[in-house]
Amino acid sequence: MADARRNIAEIDPVWSHICTEARAAVRDEPLLGGFIHSGLLHHATLERALAYRFSLKLASGEMSEQILREIADEAYADEPELGRAARADIVAVYDRDPACHRFLQPVLFFKGFQSIQCYRIGHWLWRRGRRDMAYFVQMRVSEAFGVDIHPNAGIGKGIMIDHAHSIVIGETAVVGDNVSMLHSVTLGGTGKEDGDRHPKIGNGVMIGAGAKILGNIEVGDCSRIAAGSVVLHDVPKCTTVAGVPAKVIGEAGCAQPALNMDQLLGSGI
Repeated sequence: MADARRNIAEIDPVWSHICTEARAAVRDEPLLGGFIHSGLLHHATLERALAYRFSLKLASGEMSEQILREIADEAYADEPELGRAARADIVAVYDRDPACHRFLQPVLFFKGFQSIQCYRIGHWLWRRGRRDMAYFVQMRVSEAFGVDIHPNAGIGKGIMIDHAHSIVIGETAVVGDNVSMLHSVTLGGTGKEDGDRHPKIGNGVMIGAGAKILGNIEVGDCSRIAAGSVVLHDVPKCTTVAGVPAKVIGEAGCAQPALNMDQLLGSGI
């Protein structure tokens, strides 16, 4: 058993770390033993644990856990990048969210992380032409988590969504790698126009709570969107924008705003 655990740690350090934390959590709080075993320790890989969580959270009277579990298992087997993105997201939440002290917390407790992993399976379905099933996943993610992400939207890895209340990401939106956003963020359109109509968010961007970014505009790499801003025009890279409508008010304040999570407008301005 010890040799097996060493092999897992060498091959998959994130999953090994989660399992170590899970065993400690069971010792500390035995009443959660069943919950933690069924959610984590019962599974051989992170992908299997995430597939279980997907099926458990999205099942309803309209769709059984068994069917959803089969879909998720197929997705993770078909596209290894889904598992790699999930690991990057776990590390992102751990590194950036001061309320996250263990790797297991996003997997078990944080709806921002869980909703993104469910979206990723919906996106996998969409790209394989299974549009109605993808829409069903979108609907259930919205109902279960209060996060509405169109399955055609493109979202990178290393994503942290803190609190994740009332997140809306439209059909043609694109979000780069290592992006952080807080609650009540909208990446939306500006009317009834069709086609490519949603924002393109660069790498390393931090989006503050309640920010609305609207239209087919570009937000440059490593920029900051202040809380409550309404962004209607392109945002240059490495800048801070604020206001309604948002305007450039200074530099981003650091090389990696999404990692630093500094939301004070006086920083770097």
